Amino acid sequence: MTGQRMLVSNGNPMEKTVGFSRAVRVGSFIAVGGTAPVDQDGNTVGVGDVFAQTVQCFEIIKAALEQAGSGLEDIVRTRVILTDIDNWKEAIEARKAYCLDARPVDTIMAVSRFVNPEWLVEIEVDAVVAGSGSSQE
Repeated sequence: MTGQRMLVSNGNPMEKTVGFSRAVRVGSFIAVGGTAPVDQDGNTVGVGDVFAQTVQCFEIIKAALEQAGSGLEDIVRTRVILTDIDNWKEAIEARKAYCLDARPVDTIMAVSRFVNPEWLVEIEVDAVVAGSGSSQE
């Protein structure tokens, strides 16, 4: 896959309208964009619950990484973006279940709001596929 560009979609209709992908893989590098806590129909999961929303974000990220031929073990950076920095402990507690083995670097930050006011968190990750690039999950 070296040098090839692979676009990963999760079927969000806004991908073509706005011009984005859930993830992009180039060679062994995968970037997963800001992932919101939504279900397949675009509804917010865990309204008012940052832990549940963080779990949903990581489930979407996990699926995107697997679609790109990777897995959670390849994550090298996470960015946890919150609307209330005081929720960082709940978000990190949820993140831990997905990142404890990989132990990526992490950034936690707050923004004033997201496009959907029900969202309390968005997550971004970068991954680098080691070896052959196949997932060990």
